[in-house]
Formats: sequence, structure tokens, C-alpha cells
Amino acid sequence: MAGAAINDSQKIFLEKVMQKANFPDIYDARDTTVVVFRTMRDMMPTKVSDRIEAAFSNQEIAKLWKDDNLIVRFISRLRPPLNIDSEIFMRRIAQEGSVAKDVTPQGVAIAVFSTVRDELPGEIVQEISNYLPDGIKVLWEQL
Repeated sequence: MAGAAINDSQKIFLEKVMQKANFPDIYDARDTTVVVFRTMRDMMPTKVSDRIEAAFSNQEIAKLWKDDNLIVRFISRLRPPLNIDSEIFMRRIAQEGSVAKDVTPQGVAIAVFSTVRDELPGEIVQEISNYLPDGIKVLWEQL
């Protein structure tokens, strides 16, 4: 997604993530949000991920949920959900996201979670919780 323009709807959403996670740049917020979303999707059946994408009231924010890499999107539709524990979840954020040294993966997850929960209906928020590993579920539900 690097280099892709950020539209106004996404900008408002990503500015919230940026402020909550203390990112210096909106593009870091976007890139890391995409990693958090990808990790979440990787733990879900395709039908659930599609249902979550459709539940966003703002379709521009839903585009952040949907993987923009066509090959990754295709493969993820074929393979079963991955078994990702809390440690792997956080490691993926740290390694694949644009996480600055003074920002923790947990802080990033909380920033993205709290921002995205405001964009989804309650039943979808609960459904997502069912797919998260225990340590991540605690972060998701505490907000």
C-alpha cells in the first residue's frame, strides 16, 4: 500500500490511530493499520472477513481492511485460517508494521482496535473477538 493516496475518510480514521499510537506520520499509521488488519484477517475464515469488510459504514475505511495485494488476497481466500497466538500477533506488528522504537506493538494494537471498534456494529465487534487469541482478545475487549 506504500505510496497509495490517503483519501479524506481514511485520513480522519488514520489520524486517530496516529494520535493514539504516537506515530510521527500518517503513512506509518496506515501501513501499520494494514498489518494489524491483515493479521486479524489471517485468523478468520474468508466469509467472516468478507462480512467484516461489508459491515464498515465507511467504504473507504473498509478498503484498509481489504488486502490491496492481489496475490495475498487470492491465497488467503484459498487457505484455511492461520493459528496465530498472541506472541506471533505482536511480532508481526513489530516486524511488518512501521513501528517506531518508542512505540510498542501493544500500543499500536490498542490504537487500531479502539479506532476500528468505533466504525463497526456491536455484533461484528463481538464476532471479531471470537477469532482473537486470548492475550489479544483482552486488548480488544478492554476498550
